[in-house]
Amino acid sequence: MKKKLLFIIPSLSAGGAERSLINLLAILDFKKYEVDLFMFNHEGLFMELIPEDVHVLPLPESYNRFVMPIRYSVSKFLMDKKAVLAYNRIMFSYKNKVSNNVSIGEQKSWKYMASAIGKMNTKYDAAIAFLEKTSIYFCAEKVDAVKKIGWVHNDYDKLGMDPFFDLNYFEELDHIVTVSEECGHILKRRFPNQDKKIEVIHNIVSPKVIKQLSEKGTHDVFGRRGKETVILSIGRLHTQKGFELAIEACSLLKDMGIQFQWNIIGEGEERQRLTELIKAAGLQQYVRLLGLKSNPYPYVKQADIYAQTSRFEGKSIAIDEAKILNKPILITNFSTAKDQIVDGVEGLIVEMNAEAVALGISELIHNQRISKQMSEHLSQLQLGTEEEINKLYSLLG
Repeated sequence: MKKKLLFIIPSLSAGGAERSLINLLAILDFKKYEVDLFMFNHEGLFMELIPEDVHVLPLPESYNRFVMPIRYSVSKFLMDKKAVLAYNRIMFSYKNKVSNNVSIGEQKSWKYMASAIGKMNTKYDAAIAFLEKTSIYFCAEKVDAVKKIGWVHNDYDKLGMDPFFDLNYFEELDHIVTVSEECGHILKRRFPNQDKKIEVIHNIVSPKVIKQLSEKGTHDVFGRRGKETVILSIGRLHTQKGFELAIEACSLLKDMGIQFQWNIIGEGEERQRLTELIKAAGLQQYVRLLGLKSNPYPYVKQADIYAQTSRFEGKSIAIDEAKILNKPILITNFSTAKDQIVDGVEGLIVEMNAEAVALGISELIHNQRISKQMSEHLSQLQLGTEEEINKLYSLLG
């Protein structure tokens, strides 16, 4: 008899955790598992990639009404004589608005959102909250499951969350999974009484699939203008990704007389600010925000350098994919950087400032011997992580 699993994630919009879940589901053994998927938002770049065997659960009507614009939501609840939900909707918005960061806002507003979601009727063999915060809170409070597993995809200490709030929910989990050894060490230091639960399962990437998808772009996806070097970054337009460092570095590269274009695939709340920074620096011909791409791999394949100027990461799936496509890589020295590449062998790890980024990019451009050696080294590595699925199977029992 198949085991019944529930995966929980906020949405399947563009992001590393979302792509990681799609990769996991693509190789999951559906002969052994029956899978439901609960999302708080049914829109997103990767919705079309959900395997046919996965059953996407509908959202409760009360929740659909809760997430409508506040005036409409509150008036509808009041008309239906649901004053508590109307009050909770107001408090949900207030807590998010006054919180000093997004993560704290998500924590403090959870109980108000939770009031619009009833407990799930189905009993599961295992429930897997595939992202920190709301997914884990939902898994702990709303799901009846024999085993409960929570995923943390980032350096916990950099998320700015209240660990005392999370501890109550972590205590309800049987396993806490994270994506790199360093992230595991951070969690164990932060939650020492939970250390026996903490496991590392690396993001699942498939070289075969990535290489096949990279071949689908047969034209020049970047529209090169001569012999310029093409630099590519992928990530949410969010302060975590540090794209303003890339823009500052581009000003320095331009002053050096280097011919280049720096392309950024992603979308997010920082678009307007980054657009203004690009314009203010006169870099419209050098930096391009390409938006979301359902298949970014032709862009990675055709780029000359892959760069990631993040302030923090758990384990960046985009960097792993760039390694599979043998790109010279430059990343900033975030806490898990050394879990991603070997400095000087697979790429460069530079300090987290524009000058260091620009000098590193300049070195990769001008020292073609080093760049070629990096690409050749990466081409010899066995970089697939499909076997990581066996660690999940082991936790499921």
